[in-house]
Amino acid sequence: MTKDAKSNPMWGGRFGGAPDKVMEAINASISFDKHLWRQDIRASKAHVAMLGQTGIIDADAAAKIAEGLDAIAAEYEAGGLVENPALEDIHMHVESRLKQLIGEDAGRLHTARSRNDQVATDFKLFVREACEEAEALLKALQAALIDRAEEHAETVMPGFTHLQSGQPVTLGHHLMAYVEMAARDRSRFVDAAKRMNLCPLGTAALAGTPYPVDREATAKALGFDGPTRNSLDSSSDRDFALDYVMAATSTALHLSRLAEEIVIWASQPFGFVKLPDAWSTGSSIMPQKRNPDAAELVRGHAGRVLGALVSLATMLKGLPLAYAKDLQDDKPPVLEVRELITLSLEAMRGMIAELTFVPEKMRAAAASGHATATDLADWLVREKGVPFRDAHHISGSAVAKAEEKGVNLDALTLDDLKAIDNRLDETALEVLTLDASVASRTSFGGTAPERVRKAIAEARKTL
Repeated sequence: MTKDAKSNPMWGGRFGGAPDKVMEAINASISFDKHLWRQDIRASKAHVAMLGQTGIIDADAAAKIAEGLDAIAAEYEAGGLVENPALEDIHMHVESRLKQLIGEDAGRLHTARSRNDQVATDFKLFVREACEEAEALLKALQAALIDRAEEHAETVMPGFTHLQSGQPVTLGHHLMAYVEMAARDRSRFVDAAKRMNLCPLGTAALAGTPYPVDREATAKALGFDGPTRNSLDSSSDRDFALDYVMAATSTALHLSRLAEEIVIWASQPFGFVKLPDAWSTGSSIMPQKRNPDAAELVRGHAGRVLGALVSLATMLKGLPLAYAKDLQDDKPPVLEVRELITLSLEAMRGMIAELTFVPEKMRAAAASGHATATDLADWLVREKGVPFRDAHHISGSAVAKAEEKGVNLDALTLDDLKAIDNRLDETALEVLTLDASVASRTSFGGTAPERVRKAIAEARKTL
């Protein structure tokens, strides 16, 4: 066997021997970067079109290469990608297959580029698509939340702090809180996609290229706003991947909060929701069980997404300019995050759309926690001019009286109230009801049904 036959054909004449099997295994990335084949072929087509248009390679060769790339895309679409660790990555798989199809002209495709700017371009295209996908899924979740919020704009439930009943709110208001979170998450993906939208293609390995490339043309062909401005930064930048994973982490944390509430609400002590068959599972031993597994898995996925962020950030933290092989490990965290965040968003949208809410349970829970105590204090301030701290004390005494009698706060009699403070009169009794409480919260962003409906109308308009 000749030296050339032993060595890796990508590395040229510098190497005379083949890599160790372990080196070959650790060096290969095809097992995961195969997911970028669409982006690789798309970027290669833009590159070869530019090579032909600028005269860097012959126009006939450029056309031949483009046809070959289309043929490979058709093969890969049909599941025809055959992984070969010796070819390392998706770029060399495409080039190797291209050579089999069209012969020596395949070697002209790599003119005026390196795998460094090639992978940076492919990966940007992939992450940009992932941002757009996540933003669209968040929008669909918002639509589901808004629909259910409109349905329950007047449904009273406890508003919690410390998971203790605080003040009554409407379920519609509660659900609209997650619409706001999703809006912020959408903005992060939109910002990330905008910030990353400069094309690295044509910066080559790290220093640029002596060929008269038209980087504006390739950037435009690939939907970028323009070319990147520094070749060293271009080949080593992975901020775009970090931006995506950070945005996904924020989204996953918000989804986890909502998932946790669904788990709590579905438990028998709460009973605020009934889980549909499509989004729950049973038990192999306990026939009565209906488990909120979909919500629990969304909650669990948040940990894995956060772990991917730590993995990616740690890998990037100490890399000198420009490219280093560590950057091969940028893709597994992003690939995992895209799969997890897609599943989580789709599952949450489905659950929200199909959950059965139980308004009577929510109302009973709101009534049992003395949630209108603050309304009594506010009444004293508003109607009798009592300083709030004094009003707070009086209202607390009313709560103590209700607990002593074993009744809800709105079940106290006028005599009970007057025994606490004679400034309390029959109109004070009116503010102790749940409906009066939520109706009074008319400040912008408040829980009053009229305010919730306005927020829903605005959200629909924005959406």
